[in-house]
Amino acid sequence: MRRARFERLVAQALDNLPPQFAQRLTNIAVIVEPRPSREVAKDLGADILGLYQGASELEQSPMAPYELPEVIVVYQENIEAVCRTDEEIIEEIRKTVIHEVGHHFGLSDDQMEAWETDPDDD
Repeated sequence: MRRARFERLVAQALDNLPPQFAQRLTNIAVIVEPRPSREVAKDLGADILGLYQGASELEQSPMAPYELPEVIVVYQENIEAVCRTDEEIIEEIRKTVIHEVGHHFGLSDDQMEAWETDPDDD
């Protein structure tokens, strides 16, 4: 899949987040990279699909905002490697975006899994 189309699918996944999450998702860059860096692959596994870099809302202080830029990275080649069809790629992008956004909000893995299954159920 071409990078521009993949990036549009990531943008669509962000656009489809429930409003109560989307409205609070400010000052976070979402980028697409082909694959994780060597350091990320070494620390988290070469097959990682996405990564949230920043402090969750639970870790941030309202008195002292988090100073480093918060970034969600979606790894295109890794997602394509686990999918056989464009429909599977679209679904995996959706789940990966939800999962990484969930890290920003400090959700547990169980909460993220439930949200990935039924994003309209908050």
